[in-house]
Amino acid sequence: MKKDSIAYVVVFTFVICAVFVGVLAIANESTKAAASANKEFALQSAVLGAFGISYTDKADASSKYKSSVNETVSAGGRAWKARLDNQDYSAVEAAGPGLWGTITVILAASPDGERVRGIRLVSQNETPGLGGRIEETWFLGQYEGEKSAAGKIAMKAGAESSGKADPDKENSRVEGISGATRTSQAFGDLVESALAKIKAMGGK
Repeated sequence: MKKDSIAYVVVFTFVICAVFVGVLAIANESTKAAASANKEFALQSAVLGAFGISYTDKADASSKYKSSVNETVSAGGRAWKARLDNQDYSAVEAAGPGLWGTITVILAASPDGERVRGIRLVSQNETPGLGGRIEETWFLGQYEGEKSAAGKIAMKAGAESSGKADPDKENSRVEGISGATRTSQAFGDLVESALAKIKAMGGK
C-alpha cells in the first residue's frame, strides 16, 4: 500500500486512534479504584472538617470517620451525625449552581439549624482569584460557630462587602467575596438550603 494513498492514510489513522483509545481505556480501568478512593476521602475529609474533627493523614481520617461519625443514606441524600463536646450535630451535603458550575459543600450545624458547627467545600469551578476565594480559610471560617436567624445567615455581597471576615458570631451575618457577587450569593443560598435540610432532619 502506497504511503501517499488515501487508503494508507485511513488505515494509519484508524490504527493510531485504536491504539490511543485502548491505552486510555486501560488507564481508566486501572485507576478507577484509586480515583473512587480519592473521591471518597475528599468527601470524608470535608465531613470531618465541617464537624471540626482534625486528623493527621488518610489512615487517621478513615479511623476517626468510622469512630466519630454516623452516616445515613436516604432519598434526600447522604447525611451525617456526630456528638462533639457533649452536643449533637448534623451535617448534610448541599449543591447548587455557582457562576461557572456546581458548588458542593458539606455543612454541619446543631440539629435545630440555629448554630453552624462548620462548613467545607467539596467542589467548585468559580473564577480563580475571585469567586474561587470561597475555598479560603478566612471565608469558610466565618461560618464556624455562627448563629443563624430562623435558618438564615445574611451575606454582605457586592459593594457592601468589605472582603474581610466578619468576627461577630451572633449577628447572623458574613462577608461575601469582593468582586464576586454572584458566587457569594450562590454560596449563601447553599448555606440556607443546608440549614433547612438539617432543621427538617431534627433529631432523627
